[in-house]
Amino acid sequence: MQLKRRHCCTQIADLTFFLSLLALLIFLLHHIWPNITAGNPGQSQVEGLHPEKSLVNTSISIWTMFKGQENITSNEKQILATIKSDTGLEKPKPAKTNQSEEGDFNSTKIRGLFPYVINEPDKCRESLAAPFLVFIITTAAVQVEARHAIRQTWGNENLIQGVAVVRLFLLGKREGEVGAHQQRMLQEESQKYHDIIQQDFLDSYNNLTLKTLMGLHWVARYCSRASYVLKTDSDMFVNTENLILKLLRPELKPKRNYFTGMVIHGDKPIRDKMSKWYVSKEEYPEAKYPNFCSGTGYVLSGDMALKIFMTSQSVRRMHLEDVHVAVCVAKLGLKPVDLPNGVLFNHWRVPFKGCRYNNLITSHGFQPKEIIQYWKIMQSNKTNCTAMTF
Repeated sequence: MQLKRRHCCTQIADLTFFLSLLALLIFLLHHIWPNITAGNPGQSQVEGLHPEKSLVNTSISIWTMFKGQENITSNEKQILATIKSDTGLEKPKPAKTNQSEEGDFNSTKIRGLFPYVINEPDKCRESLAAPFLVFIITTAAVQVEARHAIRQTWGNENLIQGVAVVRLFLLGKREGEVGAHQQRMLQEESQKYHDIIQQDFLDSYNNLTLKTLMGLHWVARYCSRASYVLKTDSDMFVNTENLILKLLRPELKPKRNYFTGMVIHGDKPIRDKMSKWYVSKEEYPEAKYPNFCSGTGYVLSGDMALKIFMTSQSVRRMHLEDVHVAVCVAKLGLKPVDLPNGVLFNHWRVPFKGCRYNNLITSHGFQPKEIIQYWKIMQSNKTNCTAMTF
């Protein structure tokens, strides 16, 4: 009994010593530290230091030195753990992820072309570690209404019960006061919907390739177990149900090395400098492009995101993103797959008539209100229109 009392008294004495030491350090922090750092303002922020946490950490180190690591009791360890937790010294545990080593970009294998300004690294973790489909949608900051329309219609992540879908809008940055205002609005929109990713490059038509590569990098880095990816634009109408249930078919084993859309065969570079699609011989010296899928909408299997992104590092970057992706696919020794039974992906606007929109996958050139209007009509036609078959 005396031995137990002596042990208890020793614990109390040691703890009292530690708490006294901690109190002294906190006193020094508040009364002396500001004078020390006054001659070097901003040092803590630049280097990521936190004086109060550093001193508490120091006191814990002194405590372990004083006691000896092997002599610290379980109760004392619990006290120290509590102090660490309360002061934020304990590093947060990494989020659970089922990413394969191939898709683990924490290593030095590969990094994004530009730093992320807005990111959603957790969208595919835990419950959505392996979504069936990821939408990567190129857009501009001013296209707020288009993003809202897509969220309500074909880009609704909960549209098809039992099929996990992830929606992402891809953006670069604008400069100047207008750009700063747009950035504030984007930050607010991102906090509300958590479906925007943005990297630090100029947002322009000629940088559409960078947007697409950003989307592919994101899938490979943060969502490598996704079955499929649809790359499309914010002025598109997509029949998501046909895309998922009729073309990709969740009940089947996901394809690999798969790339499809509206396949364009034998197209030649336009050498007219007045054209929007002008490509110089320096940018692309060949007489013909490889077969490519129109950038208005194409599908690739999840494994292709990493392969295309990696290959793009050794390919001269073209401003025509669909051709650039096709060049990467060709370098991989692959070709886009032509779909049977007619044209289902369209890079033009298909006239709305009868059941036509219940039997396609994409149509191009829509205002936000039209997307909502056409979507409602298509939904009301479900019972009257026979679904397409492949």
